Amino acid sequence: MNINASVPVGVLGASGYVGRELLRLLAGHPGASVVFATAEAAAGERLEGRRLVKVEDAPLARAEVVLSALPHGVSGRFVHEARAAGKRAVDLSADLRLSPEAVYGLTEVTRPRVAGAELVANPGCYPTAALLALIPLAQRGLIDPEREVVIDAASGVTGAGRNPKRELLFGEVAEDFRAYAVGNEHRHLPELKAALDRESGFVGDVVFTPHLLPVKRGILETIHVPLTRLLDQATAEGIYETVYADEPCVQVMHGALPSLKDVVYRNRVALGVAAVANVRRPRLTVIAAIDNLVKGAAGQAIQNMNVMLGLSETLGLTC
Repeated sequence: MNINASVPVGVLGASGYVGRELLRLLAGHPGASVVFATAEAAAGERLEGRRLVKVEDAPLARAEVVLSALPHGVSGRFVHEARAAGKRAVDLSADLRLSPEAVYGLTEVTRPRVAGAELVANPGCYPTAALLALIPLAQRGLIDPEREVVIDAASGVTGAGRNPKRELLFGEVAEDFRAYAVGNEHRHLPELKAALDRESGFVGDVVFTPHLLPVKRGILETIHVPLTRLLDQATAEGIYETVYADEPCVQVMHGALPSLKDVVYRNRVALGVAAVANVRRPRLTVIAAIDNLVKGAAGQAIQNMNVMLGLSETLGLTC
């Protein structure tokens, strides 16, 4: 596709953190132009030079692609309306991530399927980081299915959305650090396990515990991986380097571990590994970092959109 012919894009749910990030990124995209953006309470306001309209008033006919950042449980309905109007769509909610009607848009893993897709379900932020960390090991049979993979993940407060909540007030979050959804029942767990099984055949147990960081954006996941055989750090780094050598949005760190500063405002996952000493059976610790609003949401959606349209995959993005 000729990027000189700007692709008309519609954004549903543009007033939340993810929707605002979509508008910010699309404003700098040389091959796309926003033709409408919707909001409910904020309808009539302007964001990135675009007047927001009610979702029911979205002029779907003007768009070629629709990106939906509407809330979970709401987005699917309007994505189906966009599809019924003949538009390709990327749904950033959880509504279609487990549905066979949508291609799961973990770009680095499902790129060939995304390229031909009419409907893409953008992965959740926590699963994006975890899957890119685990799939290379699982595909090689290196994860012991008889022992649990343990994921301790911490996210900035924008991951909880923009609606006001007392527990997310500055005075509640600042100088604190706490776990939530404890007990392995977070809504991202079924998505994570289903995608790990589908892309690698791994069906072992995963224990996932999210935490709330007193920062605006970014996710850091510490992933404890039980191994079927001993791996030293250099060998483990070599596996990731082989898998992701040609991936512009994956950074494999050597002799170092990622932090949020490596990824914020970038459409990047940064990966680092460490061998685990003083244990009876082999383990590997993998650290994965992403920006929850970019690679974990809006940036990955645009990356998928680029692939769907045959554009350069990183167009409009900083990896």
